[in-house]
Amino acid sequence: MNAQKGFTLIELMIVIAIIGILAAIAIPAYQNYIAKAQVAEAFTLADGIKTSVGTNLQSGTCFASGAATAATTDTIEGKYGTATTVADTTTGSNGCGIKYTFKSSGVSNKLTSKVIGMAITENGVLKKSTVTTTDAPADLLPQSFT
Repeated sequence: MNAQKGFTLIELMIVIAIIGILAAIAIPAYQNYIAKAQVAEAFTLADGIKTSVGTNLQSGTCFASGAATAATTDTIEGKYGTATTVADTTTGSNGCGIKYTFKSSGVSNKLTSKVIGMAITENGVLKKSTVTTTDAPADLLPQSFT
């Protein structure tokens, strides 16, 4: 009796089909995970700008060097985009906000050139802005960002 050596063609085709099905499920989930990680950078950079805004508010304005208008903004450049201070009246009296704009290349296709508008409350919490439009997909934003 001859002993079988190797795999049959049908066994190899079944293995390849299983790998294909797993890849079809995993790749979109991975791309969504990457986009969420890139969105997280926006909130990390916004925390850095909040410090500048807090310092500037001691001069009575949100903007750099005590400027009364948005002509002199604080800006932080990140790997996936740029965070900038903006005038924002969403939360009331302080009128401070942050606009994060994703780059046009090097980011997830879901985030290319998208904007996240954030207002800063009096106690330093980031809130969704009603002045600066957020056009990034809502399913990628943190659930606490309302």
